[in-house]
Amino acid sequence: MQGKHIVITGPTAGIGHSASLEFARRGAQLTLLCRNLEKAESLQRDIVAQGGLRPDIILMDMAELGSVRRAAEALLAKAEPLNVLLNNAGVVNTTRKETVDGYEEMLAVNHFAPFLLTGLLMPLLLKTPQARVVNVSSHAHTFVKGMGYEDMQAEKNFRTFREYGRSKLANILFTKHLSECLEGQDITVNCLHPGAVATSLGTQNGGFLSRNLPRLLKPFFRSPDQGAQTSIYLCCSDEVAAISGEYFANCKRKILKPWACDAAEASRLWTYTERCVDFEYSFSTFG
Repeated sequence: MQGKHIVITGPTAGIGHSASLEFARRGAQLTLLCRNLEKAESLQRDIVAQGGLRPDIILMDMAELGSVRRAAEALLAKAEPLNVLLNNAGVVNTTRKETVDGYEEMLAVNHFAPFLLTGLLMPLLLKTPQARVVNVSSHAHTFVKGMGYEDMQAEKNFRTFREYGRSKLANILFTKHLSECLEGQDITVNCLHPGAVATSLGTQNGGFLSRNLPRLLKPFFRSPDQGAQTSIYLCCSDEVAAISGEYFANCKRKILKPWACDAAEASRLWTYTERCVDFEYSFSTFG
């Protein structure tokens, strides 16, 4: 990855942190998109200390679409090549939370934000030879059998696993549809399941369970370093340079459930998401 530019969301904890350190070890120039400046600067120091290039930091709150737009504008203003966009950040909530834009937070952070960010950065990606978009999804997409448009924002009934699963299914449908839209372009789009990983995901909810669950389950979970391997593989490996629109786990392609491959559902979600984030992909103008 010497000389390659990687933009990563959620780089300061869990698999994002592990992936960032590995990318830096391989010589990549990183741009860290994160909401916590103190944590970002700590990671920045760690990367420099291990001999990596000093990463750039851009503050971005995935729960605020305006913040996503400002971060993308900052990257576009630099006009640097963008070899890899790793949409890694995610959130799990045990109670319904609403963003400043009025959307259920898990769907907004896990799907709306990467959808918007990817679209805004598409001009840079399309101008960079062999660019890659990598979306961190999850096996949790099997928790649901569709997007549930009758209560998409979980206003009538909120269920943690259903809403999280729905947001992860959205990652896959987004990946599939974007790959089709980019067919013939010098860019790939893939998604992945990192495995059951012992990270800080969900600990922001507070309470006894949130504080102690990671410690109790740690013996049964992968480490963040192990969980980051498929992300690193899809971002770096020559083996997947010509593969697009696929779902991976343990660095191997996996067969998806039928509802995660439904082209009509992917198209419907795409239209719904464009309306919610007030942004339309226009591939004819990106080049």
